[in-house]
Amino acid sequence: MKRLNRIYTIIIFLFLYLPMVVLIVASFNTGKDITDFEGFTFHRYIELFQDDKLLPLLGNSLEIALLSSLIATIMGTAAAIGIHRMRPRLRSAILTVTNIPMTNPDIVTGVSLSLLFVFIGALLRNNTILGFWTLLIAHVTFNLPYVILSVMPKLTQMDPALHEAALDLGCTPFQAFRKVTIHEIMPGIVSGAIMAFTMSLDDFVISYFVYGPSYVTLPVEIYNYTKKPLQPKIYALFTLLFAMILIMMVLMNFFQAKAEKKRNLQHAVRKV
Repeated sequence: MKRLNRIYTIIIFLFLYLPMVVLIVASFNTGKDITDFEGFTFHRYIELFQDDKLLPLLGNSLEIALLSSLIATIMGTAAAIGIHRMRPRLRSAILTVTNIPMTNPDIVTGVSLSLLFVFIGALLRNNTILGFWTLLIAHVTFNLPYVILSVMPKLTQMDPALHEAALDLGCTPFQAFRKVTIHEIMPGIVSGAIMAFTMSLDDFVISYFVYGPSYVTLPVEIYNYTKKPLQPKIYALFTLLFAMILIMMVLMNFFQAKAEKKRNLQHAVRKV
């Protein structure tokens, strides 16, 4: 049975990561045919960093991802704390409503937001409303549920007596919140922020419906490249993005494991 589980796991990993291996190898290939590896080169990466069109679009994507993840993290953390303090029945109902955007098809969310922005633009008599701000609002909207989902379990695991003890020791409610609550749920906040950043960075479907010609993100522009043979420097770009997301996921798991180890140590000390 263990051997069968190992074989099954290997097959799953092949399905998940074999395409990425092909992409990474192609980014270092001197030839243009991915089926024929002619030689090893960094020329594709040099071409990428000399490109005056793709790099600004990558900067747009990073800007939107950073801003939207920051705003979503602040709003999502505040929302999670508020939801946590609700009565159980109301909390369950609110969480159900909050989780709907995560199960809602992206194309439905994108079209809905696009219609909303166009409607607001018509009211304001602005025909060029789609752009940076509509992208930012859309990304914050679909990032919020992921932040709430990451923070809520940490709030549930936190001992409520810690906050009360801080108040008894002379802390103001804000000081108790800053020194105790935020400290205890920080792993969830970090996880939510990283998840929001990655979701925003690679989003295409929703961005496609709410972007304007004045502000284009990289995934939307890459879609136009798919209508013709991809240039090899695109492989290098995808490889760098994959490496960046991989590093962020490793860091997120590291922080979660470190926080879990610290929590277990604190529980062991309290028992003693």
